Amino acid sequence: MAFSAVIEPLRAANTLAGKALYEWAVVGGGEGSIRASNGIVIAPDFAAPKAPPADYIVVCSGGDADRLQAAEPLSWIRKSLRRGGNIGSVADGAFYLGRAGLLDGFSCTLHWQSQPAFVEAFPGLKLERAIYVIDRTRFTSAGGIGALDMMLDLIALHHGDHLARGVAEWFVHDRIRASTDRERLQLRLRTGIRDDLVLDAVAHLEADREGPISIAVVARRLGVAIERLERAFKAEVGVLPAEYHKRLKLQRARDLLEHSAMSVREIGLASGYTSFSAFVRAFRTVYGKTPRQMRRVVDPR
Repeated sequence: MAFSAVIEPLRAANTLAGKALYEWAVVGGGEGSIRASNGIVIAPDFAAPKAPPADYIVVCSGGDADRLQAAEPLSWIRKSLRRGGNIGSVADGAFYLGRAGLLDGFSCTLHWQSQPAFVEAFPGLKLERAIYVIDRTRFTSAGGIGALDMMLDLIALHHGDHLARGVAEWFVHDRIRASTDRERLQLRLRTGIRDDLVLDAVAHLEADREGPISIAVVARRLGVAIERLERAFKAEVGVLPAEYHKRLKLQRARDLLEHSAMSVREIGLASGYTSFSAFVRAFRTVYGKTPRQMRRVVDPR
């Protein structure tokens, strides 16, 4: 989805403009075709060492991006950057850029499930919990349709908002412009929460889910009584805020199990548990498996 959402807006922009505003090519890390996770096979136009310099390079990687080692494209990428190019990624491709030092000093984002592992791997990078981020010569997206919104913003930067609106209409897509709207939309889509008060509280809990944030502090930040916040949570998600916060910490632990090489004990500490046995008990209560059993399920290695 993210791969297509990068290319298709460029094709539509050319069609609507009646001229070739954009040209693109698919570059592989080595020789041969690439099979996507959905089974579609793509024949790259170039292998990375032989590709011509590009104005914009988009790294598109599958779910193994946190472990991906691909040295071949880096010399080509760096050569393009020296010539004034821009580099970006969709979905988890930010891991590849971060590992190469190509996001140092820039804001970025990636798929929300991989964000906990990304923070642990690159604590010095500025991660934004947004659908996409464009920061000077870097652009990153959480993937999926978020890549389409990112490309619409880039088209607007290059050729004006009128063309970007036309491309959005071409794909029957409501373009999300304001960053606050994008962040709220992402949270609403992920959680299914409709109540704005609960949604705002969850945003605070997610920002502090590693630490022992007090529900009273969240209520104070939102300017409401604790009792009102608890009633809203109970009505919307069926549990009190404290229980919801605990589930957030355990979801973080599961994400780290899937997308990081951290030990189980380290994951427990990173998820806010000072007691390893308490972490294992809480995890097993929610997921029916211990953290070690869950890691074997999601990563047979």
